[in-house]
Amino acid sequence: MLNYIWFFFFAVAFVTALCKSLFLGDLEIWSKLMNTTFESANRAFEICLGLTGVLTFWLGLMKIGEEAGLIARLSKMISPLFRRIFPSIPDGHPASGSIMMNVSANILGLDNAATPMGLKAMKELQELNKEKDTASDAMIMFLVLNTSGLTIIPISIMMYRAQYHAQSPSDIFIPLLLATFCSTLAGLVACCLKQRIRLWDKVLGTLLVGSVAFIAGVCMLFGSMTQEQITLYSTIFSNVILFSAIMAFLVSGLVKKVAIFESFVEGAKEGFKTVVTIIPYQIALFVAISLFRECGALTFITQGIGWVLSAVSLPTDFVPALPCAFLKPLNGAGARAMMLDVFETYGVDSFQGHVASCIQGATDTTMYILAVYFGSVGVKRFRYAASYGLFADFVGITAAILIGYIFFK
Repeated sequence: MLNYIWFFFFAVAFVTALCKSLFLGDLEIWSKLMNTTFESANRAFEICLGLTGVLTFWLGLMKIGEEAGLIARLSKMISPLFRRIFPSIPDGHPASGSIMMNVSANILGLDNAATPMGLKAMKELQELNKEKDTASDAMIMFLVLNTSGLTIIPISIMMYRAQYHAQSPSDIFIPLLLATFCSTLAGLVACCLKQRIRLWDKVLGTLLVGSVAFIAGVCMLFGSMTQEQITLYSTIFSNVILFSAIMAFLVSGLVKKVAIFESFVEGAKEGFKTVVTIIPYQIALFVAISLFRECGALTFITQGIGWVLSAVSLPTDFVPALPCAFLKPLNGAGARAMMLDVFETYGVDSFQGHVASCIQGATDTTMYILAVYFGSVGVKRFRYAASYGLFADFVGITAAILIGYIFFK
């Protein structure tokens, strides 16, 4: 599927440029597209280089955790749940611990920490995979949960809103929490139905009901706080959790008499190998998306949707935020650029600015994650991973728009 999507972006860029040069006399479009090709390729490579340090550090810590038995203990703790949604993963397998660490980092909005843990989990899932070039059910469930982007503390989005001098940078906290919860719930339920996992199971059912109750409790708690309190507590909570996780790895290594420095170095070496593996996938996808945006096709689609909605007398206030929605499943940097463009054009405290913020945090970069995670282990056949991941994205983005009308209109 990725082959067709990748070709589609290049084909659209070429056809759009051809039409502009022939019918509008815009001959400079070809230079713009070629410049975009070089610039985006370099940018993709720089992103990969930037990932090397974080990836190396966290994979080194994960190695300490493995040798100290911490990962195995974490896996045992969550085995009742993972036994239901990941029935092919044996009890106590390291993949369970890696998946839990990845999901936890995503929930806290710690993207840089989540990526190396996710790549580690994918490598361990590949060891259990019988068909090495085809995604297993466990891989797909993990990817869909990952791409649905459940985030309780959206620090980065609040930071960008603060940089643009929003009156209340954290006023999108509860709406975003609701939107991302809808996305994750949709992805989980869809995968369970596809893989014939019983949703009415006692453990899984309790989790779903408990999650709904927890989200409601978090909304009530933070809803009673001021903007300054939300920003303060969420930032402290995230950093304390992250540093505590680092100390847990190191302490467990010392207690179990593991040579923590040597183990760290051994695990960190895997970071370089992983980065080298994902560079081609990152460059290929980043260039294609950049061309799609630069040629004007994205703007054309957005304006077309606005015209259709206007023709049938439906609201069009949210349409300026749609470029963020289109790019979010494809490229996080592109979606973030679209969000900032909305801030600059309409204002960070405008309805469009609020909706763009909610869309940015409602889900994750599905196609990018699929390409990088599967590419890191050599999986070429994604099966239904892309369609189910995009379904979760659609639910999350739709929820973000509707919730935006409820909270900010």
